[in-house]
Formats: sequence, C-alpha cells, structure tokens
Amino acid sequence: MDEQLKPLPIVDKIIKEFRGRIVNTVQLPTFAFGKELQTHVVEVRPNEPFESPVEFEETMQDAVLTLHEHLRKRWKARLLGTGMHPMLRLANAGIWSHRHRQIYEAMGRTFNLRRHGWLNIQSYQLNLPYSDEKSGDLLHNVLANLCAYLPAVAASSPAYEGKVREDADNRLRFYGENQKEIPSVTGDIVPEYVSSIAEYKQKIIGKYSSDLAAAGANQMLLNKEWVNSRGVIFRFDRRALEVRVMDEQECIKSDVALSCFVRAAAKGFLKGETELASHETLVKDLRSIIARGLHAKALSFHGKTAQDVCLYLLRIAQRNATDEEKRYLPLIEKRVAHGNLSEILREKIKRKTQKTEREEALVSVYLNLVENLIDNEPFF
Repeated sequence: MDEQLKPLPIVDKIIKEFRGRIVNTVQLPTFAFGKELQTHVVEVRPNEPFESPVEFEETMQDAVLTLHEHLRKRWKARLLGTGMHPMLRLANAGIWSHRHRQIYEAMGRTFNLRRHGWLNIQSYQLNLPYSDEKSGDLLHNVLANLCAYLPAVAASSPAYEGKVREDADNRLRFYGENQKEIPSVTGDIVPEYVSSIAEYKQKIIGKYSSDLAAAGANQMLLNKEWVNSRGVIFRFDRRALEVRVMDEQECIKSDVALSCFVRAAAKGFLKGETELASHETLVKDLRSIIARGLHAKALSFHGKTAQDVCLYLLRIAQRNATDEEKRYLPLIEKRVAHGNLSEILREKIKRKTQKTEREEALVSVYLNLVENLIDNEPFF
C-alpha cells in the first residue's frame, strides 16, 4: 500500500525485481514469498517447518523487514497486516494473470471472484503435523472444535471499503459466502468430525467434488484437498492439518502467540482434558463469534460468553505449553482481557472520529499498524 493506505497491485512487479522474471514464488535462504489470487497481497512462508516459536518469530520478522526495505526504497510502499484491507474497492483489485493463472480462471468460471471473500482477505495459516492416520483424525477433530472459538481472539477485520462495520470478523463473514454457488466446498467453516481419512475423503472431498462436477467445474478442481475451504483442512502432501480460520495479525509476534495458543490447547484436548462440543453447537457459536467477537454468547458454555470460553482454553494451553510457548501466552491473555485486534481497532477509530472525519480517522489508526508490523510490537 502507499502512504495513504491505497492498496497497490504490484506483487508481480516485486517478484520480477527479485527474480528478473515473473514467477509464482521467490525463494530466499530461510523464507519464500510469492503470489496470491489478489495482486496487492503477498504470501510469505518459511522454507522449512519451525523447530521453535522463537525461530518462527525470527525467521518471519526477517521476511517482513526484507520486503519492507525493498518496498520502501523501490516503491515508497509499505506492508499492512490484518484480515482485510480497510480501503480496498473491489473494482480496483487486481487478479493474478501470469503463470498458473489457469487455477484462478477455473475458479472464476464456477464462482464470482469479484467479492471481498476472494479479493480482500488475508489469513494466517498454521500447519500442525500428524504422524499417522489415527493421530491425524484426532487432531482434525480437536482443531475443528477449537476453530469455532479462535476468531474471538484472532479477529482483525473490523473495516472494509472505508467504513467500520458491525461484525467483529468481517473476513470470516465474507469467507463463509465466497463459494455459495457450491456450498459444500466451504461447508459451515467448522469441519465435520470424522473417524478416518477414508471417511474424510468420501464425506467431504467426495461431496464437494461431486457437486463441482455437476456444476461443470474444471477437472483440475476435482478431488483436491486444497479446494476444501473449511476452517481446518487436511494437507496430505505435507502430512499436516492446516488451520485457516485466523485473521492475519498486526505483527509476527502476535501470529506466533496464536500458534502457541492453538498448539498448547490442542495438546490438552488430545490428552482428554475436555470434551468436544457437538458440530451443531460449534457452528452456532462460530456464527455468533463472527458477529460479536469475545462478547458473543457460547452455547457450549451454557450461555456464557466467548471470552469465558477463551479463558478456559487459555488455562488448558497454559498447562500444556512448552517453556517457549509460555513466553507468548501472556499476549493471548491480554487479548482475551482487553479485546481482539478488531475490537481494539474499532474503539480507537471511534475515539479518533470524534476529532476528525471518519475515513481520515480510519487511515490514521491503520497507518499506526504499519509501524507495529515493522517494529514487531503488538497493538493495544
């Protein structure tokens, strides 16, 4: 984005500057960055799984600084985190038109890509490994339970098209609608529980592949696990479960804290410290949390708030965290106590709007997030 928060569709140009030609991915010593569907969004990922949260933080912060320095010198541009760009107009969003564009073209023949749920979403995706089929099934079901409540602490998308909106997690609201032509692709966002990978492939992948085929979708979209748009999916190529339900945060340290929270809470569930809620209950709770964040009522806790659920999950995480993970959990505790990033941004914009115009207040607050990203400091 530029210095006035205008999104810049220049990812292909940045890639060419690093590689000398337009490719999908630029490989650097410890991390890679590359294209997404949207040409104003850059995907950044490590070259190898992290051995520790500290390695995670150091590697990805180096990635942020490397890209920031290039953008600043070459384009006078900046990076911005969070789950949605607050100023983007869909008419101005660019779609990747280079190598491997066939995937997006195939998607575009089945789904309307000119939606916020396609062109204006930025998520933090966490991959957790499993060792064998049984452990994979168990981890999938545990993460399915957790994913209903993670947005209560991970929401960071209170605004879009220059306005602060009512929902706590607007990214997830749009995400849940972006493939409504074939509802089985996204399901209820909360994955259905499964007892085996065979059941998963039949019940979930088989179902949406059959529906896609009936709608005339391209063969390249059929029987692919990555097409599944639920909040947790199997990535068989990585032997991992991928958690997709969390908004991108304001800085790497906050992303690391979320990973520590998820990993440690999942350990407690796998040890049997608590029971899984019914899928129906989880779906209702997630919908309520998308709208109201930490203030939502949680059916799994007999009408207590999502904040109560998150405190409960945090206690499980604290009991099961490694020493390194424990260093990051106070940030989650602060989020639960004082509000997720979406709620904090909304309140700061509201206070600033009392002194200036609404859009000017929004831009001013979000520009502060740029500094938090570079300095790797949580925003409160």
